[in-house]
Amino acid sequence: MTSIKDSVRFGDLEISRRVAQALTDMGFEEPSPIQQKAIPLLFEGKDVIGQAQTGTGKTAAFGIPIVEMANTRYGGVQALIVTPTRELAIQVAEEISRIGRHRRVRTLPIYGGQSIDRQIRALRQGVQVVIGTPGRLLDHLNRKTLNLQNIKMVVLDEADEMLDMGFVEDIEAILQTTPPSRQTMLFSATMPEEIRRLSKKYLQNPDFVTVSKNSLTVPQIEQVIYETREPKKLESLCRILDTTNITLSIIFCRTKRGVDELVASLQARGYPAAALHGDLSQYQRNHVMRQFRNGQIDHLVATDVAARGIDVENISHVINYDIPQDPEFYVHRIGRTGRAGKSGVAITLVSPRDYKQIRLIESLTKTRISREKLPSLADVQERQKEGIRERLHRMLDAGRLAYYRNIVDSLVDDYDPMDIAAAALKLSLELDQEEAELATESFGNTGARPGMVRLFMTIGRKDSVSSADLVRTLVDETGIPANSIGNINIYETFSFIEVPEDWANYVISCLHRQTVRGRRISVEPARGRN
Repeated sequence: MTSIKDSVRFGDLEISRRVAQALTDMGFEEPSPIQQKAIPLLFEGKDVIGQAQTGTGKTAAFGIPIVEMANTRYGGVQALIVTPTRELAIQVAEEISRIGRHRRVRTLPIYGGQSIDRQIRALRQGVQVVIGTPGRLLDHLNRKTLNLQNIKMVVLDEADEMLDMGFVEDIEAILQTTPPSRQTMLFSATMPEEIRRLSKKYLQNPDFVTVSKNSLTVPQIEQVIYETREPKKLESLCRILDTTNITLSIIFCRTKRGVDELVASLQARGYPAAALHGDLSQYQRNHVMRQFRNGQIDHLVATDVAARGIDVENISHVINYDIPQDPEFYVHRIGRTGRAGKSGVAITLVSPRDYKQIRLIESLTKTRISREKLPSLADVQERQKEGIRERLHRMLDAGRLAYYRNIVDSLVDDYDPMDIAAAALKLSLELDQEEAELATESFGNTGARPGMVRLFMTIGRKDSVSSADLVRTLVDETGIPANSIGNINIYETFSFIEVPEDWANYVISCLHRQTVRGRRISVEPARGRN
């Protein structure tokens, strides 16, 4: 690790200035629970078993110590991270690369489906951290293009996933090529017996840390999910704000940078919004909170840390613009509405990559969050009309229109009074009539009825599965209404099932690679019948 004299505080942790700067650039304000527990042990050189689900910040829990440990003057591989899938390998490599940006730590993801020659060239040029899938790592070891003799740290990420995928023998073969003096970390959401056996064999007196929770109690408020796409996220939020009766709202973003960017975008569109995050001085924070309490701003855009201690009774809505990295943060967020016996609503914007985290939140809180369609352009326009009518009522009741009546008097001989009133409204409000509906993903022809999507599932009669089993699995795992499920066709080794188009992405995300009747299945849109 870097010299102690170059260290700063990150929550209760002591880390180097360069790593702290990288974390600030990434928008992190304090460590998550798994980071608080695991990082001090890893800094002490201990082996660690971490029980934590995806979305709890576990990548940084091992990424920060790896970056701090790395000797950037030496180009050989010093840390190895083994992941079950290439998607996770890429994701972990990107995050560690960002953490190590200011220390110039070089990372390389290694996985099947990418040119092995390109990977060999990158290894020859020198990298400190390799992140890879078991099969491709073994391929490089057999070719002798990957040398693990100087490895100081090994991480087995999502070990239970690798067990389910049959990678245990590969993992053992990889570990046997590393020096016994290495420091080893194993992260897994569950701890089956095979994982415990692996840890006893390859970890030395490991410390066990966990952030898994049996359950979390959520406040009795209405919780809603709106499905969107990342490029359309801001537009989706604006439609919700335009069609919802909001007294005051807190809109949560994951990072300080995200808060600033969202506030700038909302203000540019005319929404009274202000930022609240750790970079504000106490005077600025007090000023923003005073404006919020007085109703001068309707929307407070904040990070989790900055929102602590906020106690405002009239908050009608909490909006999760970004999904929190820890389910406990979700509970803390939504608890800021519905206070003092008043009703409240928690809205969460969800893109396809967020489904796994939503399922984790639902599982730990033992609640099912309802899904609703985003307001349409017609809904927005109808709400605008209602607002215009209300403003006109107030203006007519207030009187003091003599100046404007003189202008109308000069026009009534040539134009219909109704047309004059309509033109005045159009002129003053400058209504935007663009027909810009939210883009929705087309599944193409899957062979289903209109409005439905036919899904292909790798489970069939040989697995002793019935239509009732599939319906029960869909309802339990996704919350989809049973009466909305369409035709089901079960064949020897696979099945087809129809679901409504607006549920299709969610069903695929929830069931893909899940275990049904003891079998891990794949789910994808079917190809249309010819």
